[in-house]
Amino acid sequence: METGKVSKEIKVLFVCMGNICRSPTAEAVFRHYVENAGLSGQIIIDSAGTHDYHIGDPPDLRSQRAAQQRGYDMSGLRGRQVEEGDFRRFDYVLAMDRANLSILQNLAPADSNTRARLFLEYARHHAEREVPDPYYGGANGFERVLDMVEDAAEGLLQQIRQQHLQE
Repeated sequence: METGKVSKEIKVLFVCMGNICRSPTAEAVFRHYVENAGLSGQIIIDSAGTHDYHIGDPPDLRSQRAAQQRGYDMSGLRGRQVEEGDFRRFDYVLAMDRANLSILQNLAPADSNTRARLFLEYARHHAEREVPDPYYGGANGFERVLDMVEDAAEGLLQQIRQQHLQE
C-alpha cells in the first residue's frame, strides 16, 4: 500500500502528563497506521510525559486492554519524561491537552525549529482539541480516547504524506 517515501526521516513525539494513558495510546495507534502505510522505517514514533510520575512503567492496564481490543499493542511501551532535547530530535511534538501544551511551550529551547502543538489539530471528525484524561473515569473514557486518537492519527499521517512524501 506504500505510495512513495518520505523525503527524510520524520520523528513524532506524543505527550501527555504521565505517559501511561493518552500518549502511549497515540504512539501505538499511530505506529499501527504507519506500519500499514508501509512507512515504518521512515517515521519514528515515541511518547513521553511532562511529569515524572511513571518513568519506566508500562501503560495503564485499562489503556492496554482498550487498545488491544482494537488491535493495537502497547505492551512493550514504557513511560519516560519529556526533555528539552526532544525539541531538537523530533519534528512533531504533540500534546494531548492545553495544560501539557503549555508545559511543553515553556520547556522548548528558543533555538528549536520544532514547536509543540495539540495532537487533535489533526482530527477531522472531532471538534474537540483536547484528548481528555481517562485515568479517573470508567472504561468508556478509554474508548473515547481511542476514537479521538484514531481520528487525529489518520489526519497526522495524511499531513506528513502531503508535506514530506516523494512519489
